[in-house]
Amino acid sequence: MSFDGAFTHAMVGELSQQLVGGRVSKINQPYNNEVILTIRANRKSLPLLLSANPTFARIQITAIPYVNPVTPTNFTMMMRKYLSGAILTGVSQAENDRVVHLDFTSRNELGDQVTLRLIIEIMARHSNVILIDLASSTILDTIKHVGSDQNRYRTLLPGGHYINPPAQDLINPFEPDASQVVSALVRDYPNEDVLAQKLRHTYQGLGQDTALGLAKALHQPGDPTDNFKTFFQRFNTPEPVLVTTDKGKTGFNAFPYGQEHVTSKSFDSLSAMLDFYYQDRAERDRVQQQGSTLIHVVRNELKKNRTKLKKLQATLKSADDADEYRVKGELLTTYLAQVTRGMTSITLPNFYDDEKPLTISLSNQISPSQNAQKYFKKYNKLKASVSYVNDQMAKTNAEIDYLDNISSQIELAAPKDLADIKAELQQGGYLRDHEHNQRSGKKKRRQVSKPEIFTASDGTKIEVGKNNLQNEKLTLHSAAKTDIWLHVKNMPGSHVIIHDADPSEQTLVEAATIAAYYSKARQSSSVPVDYVQVKKIRKPNGTKPGYVIYEGQKTLFVTPDREFVARLSAQE
Repeated sequence: MSFDGAFTHAMVGELSQQLVGGRVSKINQPYNNEVILTIRANRKSLPLLLSANPTFARIQITAIPYVNPVTPTNFTMMMRKYLSGAILTGVSQAENDRVVHLDFTSRNELGDQVTLRLIIEIMARHSNVILIDLASSTILDTIKHVGSDQNRYRTLLPGGHYINPPAQDLINPFEPDASQVVSALVRDYPNEDVLAQKLRHTYQGLGQDTALGLAKALHQPGDPTDNFKTFFQRFNTPEPVLVTTDKGKTGFNAFPYGQEHVTSKSFDSLSAMLDFYYQDRAERDRVQQQGSTLIHVVRNELKKNRTKLKKLQATLKSADDADEYRVKGELLTTYLAQVTRGMTSITLPNFYDDEKPLTISLSNQISPSQNAQKYFKKYNKLKASVSYVNDQMAKTNAEIDYLDNISSQIELAAPKDLADIKAELQQGGYLRDHEHNQRSGKKKRRQVSKPEIFTASDGTKIEVGKNNLQNEKLTLHSAAKTDIWLHVKNMPGSHVIIHDADPSEQTLVEAATIAAYYSKARQSSSVPVDYVQVKKIRKPNGTKPGYVIYEGQKTLFVTPDREFVARLSAQE
C-alpha cells in the first residue's frame, strides 16, 4: 500500500491521540528533506518525523535514531524561531488528501499569542513541509522552495501566500453521505478489478491496494452501503499489518484487507509499522545522499586499482616469454661466427628443442654480439620485473580488498556511521580533509563514534563495530583479552565482541547472527562466522585500519535475521 489519503486519515487519528496538547521541545533536520519535531506529550518525548523525501514521503512518530548536522539549516533555524515551545493544538487532514495540518499556538517576540500551521504535503517528488502564519496564510518558510519556473499554479517561497494544492472533484469517503453511489457502482461493475478502478475515480485518496480492498469488501454478503461504511470505519481503529505476497512484494495496510496468498505481521501502531517497513529503505536512501562523495571516491579508487591489476597481470604474462629471449641470446652466442653484420634474421638449430630450426630476428644496425646481448638484456629485464610485479600485485589486491570492505561498510552503514568512514578515507589520503586547521597547521582531533550495543538473551553485553575505526578501537583497545571476538569468515563485515570469557552456546549463536547480519553476507543463509578469544587477535604492522589476523578459531553457521537482531538491540 502507498501512503494514500485513507492511510493518512488513520495516521492523523493516531497522531492526534498521542500528540495533541504536547509542547515542541526540539527541532532538528538530520536529512535534507526531513525534519523531526520532538513533542513532549503525556510525559513522553515523541520524535515526529515529517519527510518530504521524493520516494519515502510520510509523517509518523519514529524510534529510529538519527544524527544532526554540525550546522543547522536555515529551515531548521526558522522552525526553531517560530515553533520552539509551541503547543500542538490539532492534527487534521485536508479532505481525504495526502495533506496533513499541524496547528500550533505560540508567542511572538512581543509576547502576543500567534497561531501557526505546519503543513506536510505527501506528493511523491512534489512533497514538501511548509510553515505558515495561519491568520494571514503567509509562508514563513518551506523545506523545499518552489518558484514560478517550477510550478505555474502556485509558488512556495517565504513571504508568499499559501495556496492549497489543486482540489480534486472527487467524494471524500469519510463524509456521512459518501456511500450514496456505492450500490450503483457495485451493480454496474461486478468485476472487482474494474470496480476498484471506478472507485479510485469516484472517491478521493484511494491507492490501488485500498481500492482493491474496498472492492472486495463491497462484494461481500450484505448491503454494499453498510459494507462501505464498515470498511472506512476501520481506518478510525487501525490494526496495522505488514503484508508480503507470494511473489515477495511487501506493503503495509491500516488493517488486513483480506488479501489472498499473503503472509502478514501485526504491529501495535502505524508508526511502529512504518519504522519497520522504511528502516532499511529510507536508511539506504539517506546513506546514498549523505555518502555520495564517499561512494564516488571508493568506486573511482576501485576502478583505478582493478585497471592497474589487469596491467600487472599482462606484464606478468609477458614475463613468461623471458626464457625465449635467453634461448635466442645463447643460440646467437654459440653460432656467432655464422652471423654477419647487416642481417635482419637468421635461422639456427635450437639445441634446447631437438635441433629444430628457430628463426631469430636481428637488427642490421648493430654487431652480431650486440644482437645477442640485446636478447640477454630483455631476458634479464623481464626476470627482474617478476619480483616487482608480484609485489605490486599483492599490494593492489590488498588495496582492492580494503576498498571492497569500505564499500560494504557504506552499504551497511546508517547515516551516523558515515562520519567515521569519511575520517578513515581522509586519514588514508583518499579524500581531502577540508577540516584542516590552516592557522595552527594541526588537524582537529576527532573522536571515533561508539559501537552498537546489543544484549544477549541471558543479559550478556555484545558490541558491534560498524566501520574500520570502530572495529579497531573495539577489538584492540576496548575489549578484554578474555572476551570473545567474532567475524564472518573470509568476507567484509563487522567486528563483534562478546564481553564474557565463557559465553553460553546460545549467546555465541546470537552474537554470530549479529556478525552475519552486519556483513556482506546479510542476504545469505548458513553464513560461516569465526570466533576466538581477543588475545589471539593480532594486527600486523603497517596494515590498514580494522585489518587483523587470528588463529585457533572455531566456526559457527548461522542465518542473518533482521527481526532477531532488532530484538537483541531493543533489550539493551
